[in-house]
Amino acid sequence: MNSDKKNWYALYTKPRWEKKVNQRLQDKHLETYCPLNKVRRKWSDRMKVVEEPLFKSYVFVRIQDEDRTKVRMTEGVVNFVYWEGKPAVVKDKEIEIIRKFLNEFQNVWAEPINLLPEDRVRINQGLFMDKLAKVKKMVNNNKVQVIIESIGYSLVALIDKSNLSTIEK
Repeated sequence: MNSDKKNWYALYTKPRWEKKVNQRLQDKHLETYCPLNKVRRKWSDRMKVVEEPLFKSYVFVRIQDEDRTKVRMTEGVVNFVYWEGKPAVVKDKEIEIIRKFLNEFQNVWAEPINLLPEDRVRINQGLFMDKLAKVKKMVNNNKVQVIIESIGYSLVALIDKSNLSTIEK
């Protein structure tokens, strides 16, 4: 494996420390991205446009594997966001989509996907990629039990919510 390869990772920060963590990582000469949203706020005497983090308690950092400890030891960093026991890699394409979206629009916000029983979803990753399913129930807030109706059987699987996308009703 090429140790020179840099990947984007998502970091959890202390609450309201996104900009501070972003600056501290940049001071360590690391490439970072803290998506900021321009929002109009009303003060008692005027309106002002302020920049707020789009993702609360998240900052993205692009590093080589050997830089993980340096990142973890940065004041304000809680930890990496983990996926299947390893720090989750964020695709370059996804970072670019966030950048373009924020350049094109103002006053945007990020909302977690809320799934309800009976919602129709598409599986985006894994063995059943691109299969349609129906939500049976939510498990532990980020896992979803879905029914995959294919090959004449109802298969029930526990799938991470981030691997599903909703289908219009």
